[in-house]
Amino acid sequence: MKFVVLAFVAFILISLFSALFFVFKDKGQSKRAVKALTMRVGLSVILFLMLIVAYHFGLISDRL
Repeated sequence: MKFVVLAFVAFILISLFSALFFVFKDKGQSKRAVKALTMRVGLSVILFLMLIVAYHFGLISDRL
């Protein structure tokens, strides 16, 4: 489960930095930054839902 969460966080960060790159490179002439940020939001929502489901089924616990 830790690998999946770390992979999702890595993809979210890659999408965030690619959007930043597209903002500076395209100077507002393209929709690539919007698509990258939309992907980032989608990945974040999927990760959040996966964590809720994993907690519900006992795959992760609230104990340290």
